[in-house]
This record gives sequence, C-alpha cells and structure tokens, in this order.
Amino acid sequence: MEPINGHDKSEVDGGGNEMKVVIDGVRSLPHHALKHLLSLGVCVRCIFRIFGVHECLYSSVTLSTSLLCSNIGKELESEGEQNINGSQADKDPSNMDTYQELLSGDHVCRICLGILQFVYYDQQNMWVKRDSASAFALTIADFVKQDGHVADSFSLEVSLPPLFLENEESVLSVIKKKYHSEEWYQKIVKSELVSTKDVLKLSLTSPLESLMGVKSGLSSLRIRLTYTNIDALKDGKSAVKNIQCNKRRKTDDGTDSNCVVPSADIENSNVGSSEEHGSLKSFPTKGLQNHEITDFHLEEVKQPCHLTFACLRAAPIYIGGRYLKYSRNVSQSRWIIDDERMGEASVEEIIGGNTLPMFQGDSYKFHAAGREDIDVRMLGSGRPFLIEIQNARLSPSNTSICEIERRINCLESRHVMVKNLKVLGSEAWNLMREGEAEKQKQYVALVWISRFLKDGDLETISSLKDIKLLQKTPVRVLHRRSPLEREKIIHWMKIERIASSSQYFLLHLCTQAGTYIKEFVHGDLGRTYPSIGSILGCRAEILQLDVTDVKMDCFLSEKIQ
Repeated sequence: MEPINGHDKSEVDGGGNEMKVVIDGVRSLPHHALKHLLSLGVCVRCIFRIFGVHECLYSSVTLSTSLLCSNIGKELESEGEQNINGSQADKDPSNMDTYQELLSGDHVCRICLGILQFVYYDQQNMWVKRDSASAFALTIADFVKQDGHVADSFSLEVSLPPLFLENEESVLSVIKKKYHSEEWYQKIVKSELVSTKDVLKLSLTSPLESLMGVKSGLSSLRIRLTYTNIDALKDGKSAVKNIQCNKRRKTDDGTDSNCVVPSADIENSNVGSSEEHGSLKSFPTKGLQNHEITDFHLEEVKQPCHLTFACLRAAPIYIGGRYLKYSRNVSQSRWIIDDERMGEASVEEIIGGNTLPMFQGDSYKFHAAGREDIDVRMLGSGRPFLIEIQNARLSPSNTSICEIERRINCLESRHVMVKNLKVLGSEAWNLMREGEAEKQKQYVALVWISRFLKDGDLETISSLKDIKLLQKTPVRVLHRRSPLEREKIIHWMKIERIASSSQYFLLHLCTQAGTYIKEFVHGDLGRTYPSIGSILGCRAEILQLDVTDVKMDCFLSEKIQ
C-alpha cells in the first residue's frame, strides 16, 4: 500500500510527526464521502481501511472520530450541504442525529461492531472502552501477565463474529452506488480492502511488543481475542447468508447471474478461525471493484461485542521418563468405582500432581507404554511414560525437570519413583510407539502348585522356548474388554526354588507384550492354553506378580538415584 502524501512508516513512528501524518491522511480523503460514512455510523479505522489509508496509522493514539470531524469541518462549511452530492440521505434528520452522536464518541461502529474502537463487553458483562490501541494493548498485556505466561515471543489471533461481514457488504454497496462515477472512487476501487482482523492486529502488535518486551511471530504462546455478538446469536441470524459471492450460475435463458451462496456455519468458516487460516481475504470482500449495486438494509448497532481473552500454547509440553511402582495398592491411573476410590493413589496422580505446578499448566494427560494391575509392582528399569502438559505458562528447563524428579522421589510414601526425565518434542509419540507392539516384558511371579515341586519340573519349564499360547479374553476383564482370542509368545521361563518350601516357587519369564500372566499361570478355566498348570499337570495359582523389565529403548540413559 502506498504511503499517504509521501510519508513512510519511519516518519509516523516519530512522535512529533504522528499528528501531522494523521491530519494529512484525513485531509487527503473526500470530505463529503467521509461525512456520509460518519452519518452511517462507520468508525474512523473502518473509514481508513475502506479508503486504503496507510497501515502504519492504525495504531496511532491521535486517530479518533473527533479528529476526523474537526479537520473536515471547515471544508464542509465552505462547501455547504448542497455540494455533498445533493443527497437527501445526507440531509436526513436521523443521519444528522447519528453524526452528532459520532462527535460525542458514544456510538458503536456499524461495520466492525466496536472492535476497531476498542469497545466491548468483558467477561463480567461490563461495558469497557479503551481510548487507543496502546491502552487496549495494555489490557491484553496485563491479562497475559496475570495468567502467568512467560515466553520469548507471541502470536496474536482474532476470532470475529459473522455479522460484521454483512454490514460491511452493505456499506460497500452504498459507496459504490453513490460514488462510482467520482475520480477518487476510481483510484481506490482496484485496491484490496484491508480486513477488520488485519487492522486490529496492525493496531495492537507494535504496542504489545513494547509492553511485553518480546517480538511477535511464530510462537508457542498464542494470545487469542474472541469476539461474539450476543444479540445476533439470540436472533438466530445467519452471519453471511446474504453476502453475494463471485460464483455465477447459468439461468434458464442461458445467461450468467450472481448467486447468493449461504455460508457454512461460522464455527467451520474462516471468520471465526484463528491466525493459521489467514485473514478475511478469503471472503468475497476484496475491495469495491466487484461489488454489485444492491439495496441492503444497514441495521443500527446498539451494543458492542463480548470479548474473551485466552492465552494458549501452540503445542503441549511433553515430559518423558520411566516410573517404578513399589506398592501393591496403587493403580496406574485414577480408579473410581461407584464414587469409591480403588487403592491409595495412582501413578498418574503422583506424577501429574507434581509436574503440573512446575509449568503452571491448565491440565495434564498421562500416557504409559502398557499397564500393570493395581496389585502388580513395576520394578527393574521401570515403565516408559509421557506426561502431557496442556497450556503451560512456564517453559521447561533442566532445573525444573530435576526438581520434578526430586519431588516425586522424595515423597514420604515412596509408592512411586521416576528416573531419566527429559523434555520431548514432536518425537515423543514416536519414542513411545517405537517397538511397542513387539516389545518384550519380563516378570517374576510367586506361584503355588497343588503338589510338591520336582527337579524335573525345573528342567521341563526351562526347556520351553518361544512357545505359543492362545488366550481368550480373561473372565476378570470380560465386562470391559471384547471377547477375543489372542495368540501370544512365551520366550523363556525358569523356576527359582524358595528355601524350606516344597509347593511355592518363583517363576521368572519373558513374554510378548500383552500377555495375561496371571491367566497363563492358572489357566483361567481353560481359556488360556497351555498354562503352568497344564504343563505341570496340577493346579497352579499365582499369589504375587512383579514386572521386572519393559524392553524398550527409550528413556534408558541413566540410573535411578
């Protein structure tokens, strides 16, 4: 876009020249058209973007309706009302009342719904008006600070209600109908209209950078401004149902005609989307050139939009590591049945509860490479896990990771310990899934059999290698698992005698992931075959079970302290 009257951005940035550049910009515009737009209830920033005014003026603290009016007042007086296109619309008392209301500064723009005037209802439904882009940026910066976010950059996202598109189309059609033959109109008709969303970003980005002390750009911290028009929602209005598109269709007589294409629901359109979907340039509003002269009803806007602030992280923070569980009364995830907790605690809550506060996140999700029953301990090298922190306000560091590990491992209960914690990026899921289906797990089980253990039993068990077994879904989990039949592999086994015991022994075994070990011991009423009971030809029961190793390569770099 060309600079106004030869002024470039560096001149505007200078405090002494800002007022002069703004005034020059105002005086360069057609005064009769300005007054007409003011009488229609259009704010100064919407007027500037319609006329293609240089983008660097949008954040100016001197830009106001009163400035606009004061600088065209003398010219309007000298020209007289008869020269303002001789329009009866300009002489309409209701339009003149609107003009006087504009001078008072209490109106809400009919195009942007007050968005570019920095007026809105807050989350407590209180009317808020900021005098300038800098004042509004200060409100946003204070919110980010109060929400506890720390980042080295930020991105600004804006979600707008659909009603402003309809109003914008109405105003642009009025302008084309009234001024299409004038010289100034021909100059701006080919320029692309700057969207409301882009103007708001242009107005706020520079003051936000100054207030927050960081630059705008691609960032994990997303500041989102969501505007909603409650009145339009109550009335059930379709945002852009009457907006004409550039598509054409054949009529019965073979000629082309413009068609009105109903917009998709606003939730699925670019109007309410975030920055990654681009600005409103994908909508039919591309300037004045392609607007058909159509009669529109421009409704008065009495209330501004409701504004909601939100700070979001572009992606969660992933912390990976391995956990060990030493209690037989701690479940892996929070387990509630009929409002009653099962077990003393859960691995998920112990790890998540000590990780979330370190990053001041909103919530967390716990992911593990497999799971063990509540009465099964997780020993040896531990089980790989990921903790996913949603909307973290603090970035992770080596110090914070070490502190998380220290806090968990120093808990008085010592039910759960962690090791090898590290911050992960997009590779987190690949590390977890890599080889998960093919991973091997090692166990040790305390087993009782209904007869005395013989020396031959030890040889029989240890001689079996890579035996295949068929397992139907165990009876104990049929209420929550599909009734399937699975083929699993027992890679090796060995029996360790227990001193002074003839019927109890420790069974060490290595199996394919997903094998039901308890059922492999006792047979599950014949639903798992073969089993230890069937191999030894007697009744077998499992009394205790520990996982001693999960053979996966991730998070194995260090020893537990």
